[in-house]
Amino acid sequence: MNALLVVLTVLQVLAALFLIVVIVLQSGKKAGLSGAIAGGADTFLSRNKAKGVDAKLAKGTKWVALVFLLITFVMNLI
Repeated sequence: MNALLVVLTVLQVLAALFLIVVIVLQSGKKAGLSGAIAGGADTFLSRNKAKGVDAKLAKGTKWVALVFLLITFVMNLI
C-alpha cells in the first residue's frame, strides 16, 4: 500500500508540474482598448495558428487537470 501511495504521489507531482507548464504557455486574453490596438498588427494566418495552439493547450489543460483531480481523489480514498 505504501508503494502505491509513493507512485501516486510522484504521478500527482508530475501532473501538477505539467499543468503549470501548460497554463503558463497559454496566451492571455486580450481585453480593453490596448488589446484592440495591439491586435491590429496580427495577420490572419498568425491569428488562426494562435487559436489552434491555444485550443490544443486548453484541451491539454482540461485533460491534465482531470488526471490531477482523479489522482487526488484516489489518494484521498487510500
